[in-house]
Amino acid sequence: MPYITVNENLPGIRSLMAFRPETAAPLGQLAEILLHDENNTLTRAERELIATFVSYLNGCYYCHHSHGALAACYLDGDTELVDAVRKDYANAEISDKLKALLQIAGKVQQSGKAVRPEDIDHAREQGATDREIHDTVLIAAAFSLFNRYVDGLGTVAPTDLASYPIRARQVAELGYGPHIYATPQPVTP
Repeated sequence: MPYITVNENLPGIRSLMAFRPETAAPLGQLAEILLHDENNTLTRAERELIATFVSYLNGCYYCHHSHGALAACYLDGDTELVDAVRKDYANAEISDKLKALLQIAGKVQQSGKAVRPEDIDHAREQGATDREIHDTVLIAAAFSLFNRYVDGLGTVAPTDLASYPIRARQVAELGYGPHIYATPQPVTP
């Protein structure tokens, strides 16, 4: 049960965005730029995998399932790969560059100061650009904020995993605009 009065038909961050649209706008814009914008050399799937991984490390059930569903959507339904990244990215069938970026993301999740120069050097050796490293750190930092926002207010997280791909398809198509919190969807807690 949420700690504040929110629309419980809007799970996770969606209920908080509806509660306070003036803060939702910049958060949604940040998510749109980081995860959905096409002007990026990391694919949408790779960026969603970074968000999923950090959310998984933070134990944010809603975020790691919702962004995992988005990653799977971009990966033609490959939920096994998404699960492999969550649990053991080093042995997942992803590029060495993405593995190096996930290593950085995992350190950012712990503390920005956990990232070492050798982590950056390793990512560069695997082909990561400065922009990709920057965006990885920002995605990891932003999702640590989003995860704490969602869990810190005790939002509803559907346990019916079949509900996540439905919303994922909408976000994949429409992005992270105001529709995220404007359209209620029944929640099965």
